[in-house]
Amino acid sequence: MTIHDADELRAVVREHYGKAATEAGSGCCGGSGDSSCGDQSSSSDPFGRKLYQIGDREVLPEAALAASLGCGNPTALAELRPGEVVLDLGSGGGIDVLLSARRVAPTGKAYGLDMTPEMHQLAQRNQAESGVTNAEFLFGTIENVPLPDDSVDVIISNCVVNLAADKGTVFREAFRVLRPGGRLAISDIVLRRPLPPELAELMGLWTGCIAGALPEGVCRDELRAAGFQEIDIDPTNVLSGADLGDMAGQLDPALIPPDLDVAAAVEELDGVVMSAFIRARKPS
Repeated sequence: MTIHDADELRAVVREHYGKAATEAGSGCCGGSGDSSCGDQSSSSDPFGRKLYQIGDREVLPEAALAASLGCGNPTALAELRPGEVVLDLGSGGGIDVLLSARRVAPTGKAYGLDMTPEMHQLAQRNQAESGVTNAEFLFGTIENVPLPDDSVDVIISNCVVNLAADKGTVFREAFRVLRPGGRLAISDIVLRRPLPPELAELMGLWTGCIAGALPEGVCRDELRAAGFQEIDIDPTNVLSGADLGDMAGQLDPALIPPDLDVAAAVEELDGVVMSAFIRARKPS
């Protein structure tokens, strides 16, 4: 299945992550079905999901951990301080929102924004179970954030921006809601070079967080065009051919064209895909 427009992409992404929410932990960036990316005990972790400390995991509901589908730990990257207001773009089951809320307490607040109804509902249940009161989960898209201008100190995100059809709009919205001097601190997938067109159009690679990822230089340009300064992209893990081969076996076969040479595609992408910490700041 190939991509035709933004609405189609959004619908497929919503369906994919809705299923992951209802089967908490059964689908994630890089796979679907019973994969290692949904298993905290597995030694396979190509996207760096296990960058959460034991102490963080112990204070969260099991369902929040099981639905953690990201590629890093933006709450550690953001260096959150008490009293700050935080927004998580694409908050999923709420793990990063709940951790952020604890770090900015008692006077700060954490918002989570997600477009998938099942994830939104799961996050609210996880919040109720955790007892965290200074968090709020919003329903909507990251291209149209339902918050006022200059209302947030820190924006985080965990492997979600790559899923948006228009990254420029996402970065402009992030810039809009950040207060002057506010900072962007996200974990996401970036590319060392653009993908071949036949791979970039595959829906299975979009829901797997690869085809929608920006090349590193383009990511910098998009952030700069939105108004950000002090841009830094720090790779945390480069996916090997073995990593990609494992992930290819976890993709939904319905999203892969029957004439695609999967082995050749894996070889093409060896060393191209990497998870990274992306930092930037809105000028004071």
